Amino acid sequence: MRMHLSAAAAGFLLLAGVGAAAAQDVVIEPQQETIVREYVKKQPLASVQLPGVELNVGSTLPDTVELHEVPDVKYRYVVVDNQTILVDPGTRRIVKVIQ
Repeated sequence: MRMHLSAAAAGFLLLAGVGAAAAQDVVIEPQQETIVREYVKKQPLASVQLPGVELNVGSTLPDTVELHEVPDVKYRYVVVDNQTILVDPGTRRIVKVIQ
């Protein structure tokens, strides 16, 4: 039993490490985050509700969510639950949650 738990724990840590590595592939430079913050202040959007969708880096937003462009930034954004969410428009995966 103890060996079975150790193998399960090792597998979990391996999967967690892979997930963390995938999430770390996207780096938002502080300058880009500042551009997004300033743009969102100037172009406010109504906050939307997405029941059942986790707002975590790596989560995918449904196709029904409209993504909005930020000039000079390759990511798109949407405001969900009063949080600005940066999204990769090609995959619709969340790359940054700005509090």
